[in-house]
Order: sequence, then C-alpha cells, then structure tokens
Amino acid sequence: MYARTTESPVLLLGAAHVIDLSGPLRSVLSGRILDGLAVELDPERAGALFAPSSHPRDRSGLPLVTRLWGIIQRRLGSELGGGEAGAEMKVAALVAQERRLPLFLIDDPIRLTVLRLVRTMPAKERVQLLLGALVALFLPARLVTREMDRYAASPEEYTDQLRMASPTLARVLLDERNEHMAERLTLLRLQGYGRLAAVVGDAHLPGLAAALGRRGVAVESIPFAQLREFRGPSSAPS
Repeated sequence: MYARTTESPVLLLGAAHVIDLSGPLRSVLSGRILDGLAVELDPERAGALFAPSSHPRDRSGLPLVTRLWGIIQRRLGSELGGGEAGAEMKVAALVAQERRLPLFLIDDPIRLTVLRLVRTMPAKERVQLLLGALVALFLPARLVTREMDRYAASPEEYTDQLRMASPTLARVLLDERNEHMAERLTLLRLQGYGRLAAVVGDAHLPGLAAALGRRGVAVESIPFAQLREFRGPSSAPS
C-alpha cells in the first residue's frame, strides 16, 4: 500500500481498437482501488460512442481520411471479432459507472487534431496517408491479424518505422497528444484523483509513460500484448 494516493502509479492500459479486450480490461480495472478512470476520448467521440446505435452520428466536416479510418475500424472490428470500434472505452465507462467512479476524457478534439495533421503534412506524406487508408479498406483481416502479432512482438520497431515513413503523423497523432494527455492526467492527480487508470491506444503507451515521467508521475503499463493474455485479477498494489 502507498502512504499517499499520489504515490500510486498511474495505470496505463494499452488497447487495440479492433480486438475485443473487454474481459481482460474488466478484470484488471475491477481488481484495482481507483479514484477515477480516464479514456482516450474527447467529448465529440464520447458522445458518438455512447449514443444509442439508432442515433445518427454527425460526420459532417470530418476530413476524408477520418471517415475512412472509421470505416476501416468498423469493418475490421466485425471481421476480427472485436465488435464495435471503441468497445474498450465503453467497458471502461461501464466499470466507472458500476463503481461510481468519475470518467475523464483526456484526449484532444479529433476534428482539430486531424485538421492540424492534414494542414501541416507535406504533400508526399498526405498522399501516402490517403493511399494507405484506401488500401486498408480492402486488406484481408488475416493480414491485419498477422501485422498486429508483429506489432505486439516489437511495438518499438513499428513506431520507429512510422516515424521514418511519416514524421508529421507521428508528431501530431502520437507525440503532441501524449503530452496533452499527460498534462491532463497530472492535473487530475493534483486535484485529488491520485489512483488513476487510463485506457489508451497501445501505440501511446511508451510516449505517454515518458511524458508522465518527465512530470514526476510514476507509471505502471500493461500493453496490449500482455493485456490480451490476462486471465485473472490484478495483484499489483493499489
């Protein structure tokens, strides 16, 4: 046990948006003493995710690449048995509701993020991004599964390849958001929410942990590769 809740590390859980991790996530989160839960969402995405399935989602004004990402995630989620894209965020929200914990949205607004990405991207990176999204629309699920296994085995290598292929993408979608999410988590701890768990995309884990470390915040990370093998309640100290 920790003498003060602010000495407790922030628990970072790495999610894969098209793989069903609801069971492991629920087991980990239910086995912890927590003051609050945080998710990699902004108010707009949270509103769309938690709206009834019959409620039409407003996608007006979203850049083309964002709409393509949404289509890709929904298709792969269905084919890979992951269900709805963002299901891991719903699980975190349900656990927070069941345990009467506050749920914090710690991500930047998606529209502003993608618009900044597109506007600051060199033409070559912009074309690569669009072509990559178009190819992914028709990529067989078995190939995606194979690539996810490769990623799980060596996430650092994948991130390095991303930085080489598209440094702007890595900066805007990973580095800048990691800093902003770390700032929000740090502020929450100062406000009294010392024992926090945050569910974020797995690619954010190393950078977000480093950003929190620079702010003097201890971190415990459970990456996607470890989380999907999780079979029992957590035994880590609260």
